[in-house]
This record gives sequence, structure tokens and C-alpha cells, in this order.
Amino acid sequence: MSEALARGYEIGAEIGRGRFGVVRRCRSAETGEEFAVKSIDKRLLADDLDRACAEREGRLHLLAATGNPYAVQIHATYEDEVWAHLVLDLLDAPDLCDRIAARGGAPLPEPEAAAVVAPLAEAVAECHRRGVSHRDVKPDNVLFDAAGRLKLADFGSAECFVDADGDWVPMRGIVGTPWYVAPEVVSGREYGEKVDVWSIGVVMYMMLAGGVPPFYGDTAAETFEAVVRANLRFPPRIFGSVSPAAKDLLRRMLCKDVSRRFSADQVLRHPWITSGGMSPVDELRRDPSLSMGRREGSLLGLCT
Repeated sequence: MSEALARGYEIGAEIGRGRFGVVRRCRSAETGEEFAVKSIDKRLLADDLDRACAEREGRLHLLAATGNPYAVQIHATYEDEVWAHLVLDLLDAPDLCDRIAARGGAPLPEPEAAAVVAPLAEAVAECHRRGVSHRDVKPDNVLFDAAGRLKLADFGSAECFVDADGDWVPMRGIVGTPWYVAPEVVSGREYGEKVDVWSIGVVMYMMLAGGVPPFYGDTAAETFEAVVRANLRFPPRIFGSVSPAAKDLLRRMLCKDVSRRFSADQVLRHPWITSGGMSPVDELRRDPSLSMGRREGSLLGLCT
């Protein structure tokens, strides 16, 4: 553990663990305020991609989250030869994965699902405006504060998709979690920020399907094959009571053709979102502004 971190914070109990490190409670020695500290053991970073992600996590998290009301905020960073530490908001409420599991296979009502998708899409849209793609959107990384406000967490896989001149540049590398990763990532091609929209679509599908993902297999390899096929289905047994508006939005997010897939900003303008999941089941309002395009919106923050 870094000496500077130990001087500034009293380190408490472990509250989470991942492939490369651990998350613990901590308390500021100066103010007494409680936080979470994510500690990454650099010795466990297995390859160049893992090391690159760890090296830029703090910088990209700060860029993507500062002033972003639906993202976990980063308060301090510490680093030595062995460890990298990020001091973050402490969020004790169950995450979205826990909330879905607690329903025992029952789907979320559409208004409740829309109340999650809307701030999640806003969190991602704000990241994209700053030129950052999260690349690991999933229920485990959707947290909530004490007031129930959504907070997107874990920028360990984040990457920039703009250069110092503000020009769009493709991303590379297979990162993310099999159920939620986009087809273009699995295929090993270059890709853009819309991989995050695909992941939001998977999260939305799972909420409306009682935890069942749209693409899966018995192994990671089989799941990747299903993702690449991208054969989106709405089994009547599960989706019989789901509105056409919700299914329309899912088709636009889980669209294999990236040029036709929605951007995060377009998701926010869809009638299912703007109506709070209360769109009529027998009619979907058509809005010319929802025409599919490759990308849109200004990139306000550049990764330099």
C-alpha cells in the first residue's frame, strides 16, 4: 500500500474484489469523510492491454466523471511501483445486478427499467461528449447512491476515441464482459463509442426479461458466437406484455450494423425514454430526429 495513501486515509474493510485488485472502505484523516479506495496490484497485470488500461484509468475516469452527475466521482489517486490507488465515492446500496437478481426472474416494469436506462444513457452520452468510451457497461457497474441516484462505475476498461486534434480515432482490443460486449469488439475489428450503446441495450433487455441476456451460450466462446450472430429475439413467453416502443428501442441499440445503431444521445430522445417507459403499446410515435446515423454530438473533452 502506498505510504501517501496511508497518511491521508484510514483503510477499512474489504467491500469488493476483482481480477487485478481490491476495493476497501477508507476514511479521510483530515475530514473523517468515508470513501472507497480501489487498489490495483500491478503485478497481476498480465498483458500490454491490461497494463495500458490500468495506467490510464485514473486519468480517463477523472475526464469522464468530473461534473458528470451519473458517474462515480474520483477524489484522489496514489501510485507507487507495485500499487495504483483510486479514492472514489462510497456507494453502499445494492448495484443493478443485485436488484435484478432480487426479483427472482420477474421482469422490471417498463417505467422502472426506463428510470435506469435514461440516466445510464445520459452517463454514457456525457462520457462520449468528452471523447471517452467506458467499454464495460454492465449491471455490476451500475451503482446507486443513498438517494437512489444512478452512478456509472469502474472505468478500468475506458479508452479515448478522439485524438489531440479532436478527430475521431478507432479503438482496438477485446475488452468487456462476454454477455455485454458488442459484435465488432468480438470480431477483432476496429470500433467506436457505440459499443457502449450496445451494452446499454443488453442491460435494458435483461431488465425487461427478468435477467435473461439476449445473447448467451454455455461457455464464453459460445456466448461470443451468439453475440457475433446478433440474432435478436423477443420470446413471447417473456416479452408478450412488453410495449412495441421498448422493443423498437432495443432493436435500435442492439443493431449489428454500427452505422444504423443509435448513439447515446439518440437513445435519450427515443419516445420510450422521453415518456418514462409509458409509451402506448399500440402506437409508436415517429420522430425525424431519431433517424439513424453513425455518430453525432460534439466531443467537448479531448484526451491528450
